[in-house]
Amino acid sequence: MSANRHRIGIVGGNATRAWAHDAHVPALKKMTDRFVIEAVSARTQELADEANTAFGGNRAFGDSLALVRDPGIDVVAVSVKVPEHRAVVLAALAAGKHIYCEWPLGRDLAEAEEMAAAVPKGAHVMIGTQALSAPAVLHARKLIDEGHLGELQVCRVFSPTAAWGDSAAPHYAYLQDKTNGATLETIAGGHTLAAMEFLLGPYRELDARNSIMRKQVPIVGSDEVVERTCADHMLVLGKHESGCVSTLEVAGGVADRTFRLDLIGTKGAITLKMADSFPGGYQAGTIVLETSFDAPPAPAHVVEGLKYAPVNVAEAWVRFAQDIEDDTFTVPDFNDAVRLTRLLDAIDKASASGQRQAI
Repeated sequence: MSANRHRIGIVGGNATRAWAHDAHVPALKKMTDRFVIEAVSARTQELADEANTAFGGNRAFGDSLALVRDPGIDVVAVSVKVPEHRAVVLAALAAGKHIYCEWPLGRDLAEAEEMAAAVPKGAHVMIGTQALSAPAVLHARKLIDEGHLGELQVCRVFSPTAAWGDSAAPHYAYLQDKTNGATLETIAGGHTLAAMEFLLGPYRELDARNSIMRKQVPIVGSDEVVERTCADHMLVLGKHESGCVSTLEVAGGVADRTFRLDLIGTKGAITLKMADSFPGGYQAGTIVLETSFDAPPAPAHVVEGLKYAPVNVAEAWVRFAQDIEDDTFTVPDFNDAVRLTRLLDAIDKASASGQRQAI
């Protein structure tokens, strides 16, 4: 594999922080036999140069569209703010690249549908709902499929995040504006809903209450106060295709409690929870599986020695690379992102109207 590594172009480089720095780069550097960070882009050439040096890349671009059109790039990792996804993704698809795009895919359903429709036949695209690649989650699905739980009856989920609390860092001010598409509903909510549907099957009906508990948000280190227009708390009650009923609470501004999913069936029960407390949400940490019955343990992580943000991203990259090499399509893709966006729209509608929604 070393002679034919996947050449990655990272869109959204920052030498000291942000998701590419925290998650993608540590993951990719653990797999240098399979991947090479070929190029990095940022909003200015200076920032790109700094990030490229920090990431160990080969080239730097102050123009992200120039990076995605470069013939020396095989796969584009889209790790910029959500409002910038559309232009980068469409350019990368037009240039014939494979794409790993962070979730949410677009600011709204129209953008997500446009990008999904633009994927040409044979192109490999992945949406970054990385917890679906966590060994514990994959193993839980296997146990369900093998009938160890019997008929699924009830699922209860608590999914907290420290974000969307009483204040926000300057670089997270944009997360308070619902129109930017990067909100508690889409990020903490979307990642959790993706796992719930993966395990329980698609929602068939739901009711919801999205609430804004803190409407004025001080920006740390300044006198600025911004209005929060997205929810900082979600409650979703639903019924799934499997017949299972579920409750979900997504709580913003919570750093002292951790994720927990309890699923009860007619023959047994499972619990998914965090091995280590992480303030950014369950998708950015090691997930462990407990069962009420004797079952083989979940497989170990394919990529060892990682913790927090990169741990599940690395597993996703391994699966994505295998799909590209085998020309298979097993990872969550842009069509899955469209479905998840539609689900979030239904939750919004249920909350705003007070009426149960059929999916």
